[in-house]
Amino acid sequence: MVESNISPLDAHLGYWLRFVSNHVSHAFAAKLAGRGVTVAEWLVLRDLHGHDGVAPSLLADRLGMTRGAISKLADRLAAKGLLTQTADLDDRRYQTLALTPEGRALVPDLSALADRNDLDFFGHLDPAERVRIEETLKGIVRRMGLRSIPID
Repeated sequence: MVESNISPLDAHLGYWLRFVSNHVSHAFAAKLAGRGVTVAEWLVLRDLHGHDGVAPSLLADRLGMTRGAISKLADRLAAKGLLTQTADLDDRRYQTLALTPEGRALVPDLSALADRNDLDFFGHLDPAERVRIEETLKGIVRRMGLRSIPID
């Protein structure tokens, strides 16, 4: 027996946002996986591109991640040869993160994948419709005080 005062799942805007978001994210993750990178790693690579010697704490703040998460991502990216971790000569606890030449060269390719994924899902929108959706979503982010970047 279905109670008439209980709304169906698909009556909620959040349901549809999550539905689309999951598919957009999954498709992008699959594209990145083909290049040996996760979405979280992509965020770090993209943020570091154009910067030299960024402190992990600053990167964590910019990406809305914990320092522990940044540390793990930095270790993984360093193991892949895409990032360097340089300890301060005076204080070995302090380090800076920078892209290797390989990491720097990879970012434009990964960015093209992000652009392609966006086009695949949203390329059918006319420019005005896209602007309206983006402004609406950014307005929700501001109103709710959302800060951390969604990774999954």
